[in-house]
Amino acid sequence: MGRVAVALSCTAEVKRELERMSRSRSGEVRLAERARIVLGCLQGLQNEEVAREVGVRPNTVGLWRRCFAEQGLSGLRDAARSGKPAKYGKDLRDRILTQLELTPPEGRASWDGGSLAKVLAVSDDAVWRVLRREGIQLQRHRSWCVSTDPDFAAKAADVIGLYLNPPEKAMVLSVDEKPSIQALERRRGYVQTSSGKVVQGLQSTYKRHGTVNLIAALEVATGVIRGKTTPTQKRADFQAFMAEVVADEPADREIHVILDNLNTHQKNDEWLAAHPNVTFHFTPTSASWLNQVEIWFGIFQRKTLRNASFSSVDQLVEAIHQFTTAYNQNAAPFVWRKREVKGTQLRNTIVNLCN
Repeated sequence: MGRVAVALSCTAEVKRELERMSRSRSGEVRLAERARIVLGCLQGLQNEEVAREVGVRPNTVGLWRRCFAEQGLSGLRDAARSGKPAKYGKDLRDRILTQLELTPPEGRASWDGGSLAKVLAVSDDAVWRVLRREGIQLQRHRSWCVSTDPDFAAKAADVIGLYLNPPEKAMVLSVDEKPSIQALERRRGYVQTSSGKVVQGLQSTYKRHGTVNLIAALEVATGVIRGKTTPTQKRADFQAFMAEVVADEPADREIHVILDNLNTHQKNDEWLAAHPNVTFHFTPTSASWLNQVEIWFGIFQRKTLRNASFSSVDQLVEAIHQFTTAYNQNAAPFVWRKREVKGTQLRNTIVNLCN
């Protein structure tokens, strides 16, 4: 006698879920197929009839009929498999991390996946699996600037104190220079790439029309910029600019100026003696990023210089003045948000991973 098929039944809620699974376009195809098999069985069809309707073998229908009868919806999903035993264990991870600390092969500046695999006598895939798991990206790099100033803490606190708690009724200025801005003339416009995207295009060749130096003072309390362009970058240019800035202020008003350690900012004792209400505050060495005017220079670079074309130095100077004027119409102070400032921020992460 032939086997009698297991009779199936289910709740309305389970049936709705089976119908949803059978129509799903984003789920697994095999689950949708199994759901259609069970729905056919629930209609009272024989295994052969369901097999012809779904396009599978009758014994496949019998398998999923039994699984659903015994386990319900969970019986339609594949059980977890142990998979192939791992060929490489923690030992390979430790070997790779140790090798990364050693000198790369002759003629190479750094390790890559292929060179690591060759030295360790393993496959490229095994090496890259370990690197991805540890978050190590051999071709991506970051630069850093570590201040070794022995007075870093005191100088940084002095500058940040002026941002967060300036003297009452005093003016705080953040001053720096952007030297040798080139007036480059080149063709520019919009081009369509091979992928169909429209991007800004710049001709690779260009004409040089000279350079100009920009000195800028950011008023920390308001965000207003005062700028001046000069053909040279000399101490006399810096002093002349500072004289123009302080000339508009009352003689008894304290003016605190934040500067980096550029040589033109040093040895200005005679000028300071003639302006007793002005005090210079210097950022630590290799820490000019503490000077807020650098933020404005970044904005200026992106909005005025990047992708630009100038047919003369005069046109470049005019563009600088126009941007400064437009910026000051909506100027706002930068808010200091960094909670902790350190002179040394470099960690040897590979060594840390090895420990």
